[in-house]
Amino acid sequence: MQGRAKGAHAVILAGLLGFSNPVLAADLEEARDLMEAGDFPAAMDQFRVLARSGNADAEELIGVMYALGLGVEKDPERAFEWYLRASLKGHPGAQSGLGWYYELGQGLPAPDLVRAYLWYALSAIGGDVDAPDSLEELTPRMTREQRKRAEVLVEDYRVWMYPFR
Repeated sequence: MQGRAKGAHAVILAGLLGFSNPVLAADLEEARDLMEAGDFPAAMDQFRVLARSGNADAEELIGVMYALGLGVEKDPERAFEWYLRASLKGHPGAQSGLGWYYELGQGLPAPDLVRAYLWYALSAIGGDVDAPDSLEELTPRMTREQRKRAEVLVEDYRVWMYPFR
């Protein structure tokens, strides 16, 4: 009997996920279209709904809006926080953006090259095509100790965020 209950729960969950994923994808595309059309308030409203559902793409795009001041006051601190949310969910684009914020100290008290390296490296592992170039430019500016510390952090995050890469 317990096996049947687990199987029923799995079928229900799969059904719910099957119904919600296409809707969320369509909502995300609609919000992106609104953003590209310059209807930033409507885009932000939709991104916020999706972000509350845990959608990393929406979180990253809210970060973009704050970073560029699209329909909102430009706010590096808020942009950083939205990039961080998406980054912790494994969003490579947001991870690269977060690396840039750490590298320049945007939205932070000061630059942090160790954490910039961490996020660029994770972004590269996640498949962001620009992240290896960012790492290549950053690495010569770091001390041996900073690189060593960054590699320890990369490994800590990698096994959690990208266990099969």
